[in-house]
Amino acid sequence: MSVEKETLENLRKEYISEKLSEKDVAKDPIKQFGLWLKEAMEVGVYEPNAMTLATTSIDRKPSARIVLLKGYEERGFMFYTNYLSAKGKEMAKNPVVALVFHWAELGRQVRIEGTVEKLTKEESERYFQSRPKKSQLGAIVSPQSQVIDGMDEIEKNWQEAEAQYEGKTIPKPAFWGGYLVKPQVIEFWQGRQSRLHDRIVFKKADKKTWKIVRLAP
Repeated sequence: MSVEKETLENLRKEYISEKLSEKDVAKDPIKQFGLWLKEAMEVGVYEPNAMTLATTSIDRKPSARIVLLKGYEERGFMFYTNYLSAKGKEMAKNPVVALVFHWAELGRQVRIEGTVEKLTKEESERYFQSRPKKSQLGAIVSPQSQVIDGMDEIEKNWQEAEAQYEGKTIPKPAFWGGYLVKPQVIEFWQGRQSRLHDRIVFKKADKKTWKIVRLAP
């Protein structure tokens, strides 16, 4: 059964959140992000570290998918994946990306635009070894984004790898590791009544300072 167009057109949510003021936000957007992420965790947002990662191919075709944030600090936002995946290949050709966090329970979004680069081998190795063994095996046996005939061969490879590495340390594969998104723009979006949403944007002025502006909803 499909959803009628009229039904979708009339789907609306009235936001009742408090105002977001330039005077109230932290002067450092990374700190402000941390405050909002903590609140999202406290209210029980499902997978509060889930974020949309948008990339583009060499011929300017956009694509997007959900990945998980695995760390953030002054230099940027970190996640891990297969370097040979579709997104990995796209980021290699065009290192300009965008991230979006959506915390519906709080009526909030965070939009991030910036450049991406690989984390060091040591950083990727450290995280890989912290993962559950089953996740490590999954990273090894899956040719991410490649066309496959079915799951039988992957499941067979998984079982063989599980037997091979039983009781042993699983080495991080060379095709897998982390990325760092270095932000140039970070927007904090707070939903409000009558669609008069608050949009506070931090724009990188230089290596250490940010300019704060407000956008029309």
